[in-house]
Amino acid sequence: MNSEIIIVSGLPRCGTSLMMQMLANGGIEVVADHIRSADADNPRGYYEFERVKKIKQDASWLPEARGRAVKMVSQLLYDLPATERYLIVFMVRDMDEMLDSQEKMLKRLGRKAAPRGEIKPAFAKHLERLFQWLGQQPHMQVLRISYNALLQHPQDQAQLVSDFLGRRIDPERMIQAVDRDLYRNRKDSSENKIPV
Repeated sequence: MNSEIIIVSGLPRCGTSLMMQMLANGGIEVVADHIRSADADNPRGYYEFERVKKIKQDASWLPEARGRAVKMVSQLLYDLPATERYLIVFMVRDMDEMLDSQEKMLKRLGRKAAPRGEIKPAFAKHLERLFQWLGQQPHMQVLRISYNALLQHPQDQAQLVSDFLGRRIDPERMIQAVDRDLYRNRKDSSENKIPV
């Protein structure tokens, strides 16, 4: 199991940083340089590794990531070389919640968000194509985790991740990283549908 690279992926503002925190808490070593420091949007940090962004040009660091967890935006999954094996924990979130969170973050940064009427169908199409492609990759295994379900039932979702990773991670320690106070962009629970 330690020969596989754990990838935490998803669209922006879908809980990838939280999952990285949970993995670290549970005993998985994470690959992060912390160049992007914690801020109001992610008070506990982003857990990013800058070299990930240039994976297509330089994947020389990947062998050192075996048995460890790396965070990667969903668009870059296509660039992972087939010479390695990957366990991908893919975070999904209610699309409107995700866009609310993204728009607030961009506003704080003084940047304008793309029109929701354009970006929402674009994201939906991206995910549809990506999941179809992932299902055809023999060197990749994928577990989808709902950020919404994770915040509502952290124990259940942590156990799913633990089972997926061969039970080499402690679910009880994982859930200690979950802080519901940081779930600041949520829809009313009566209309909150868990994405698939």
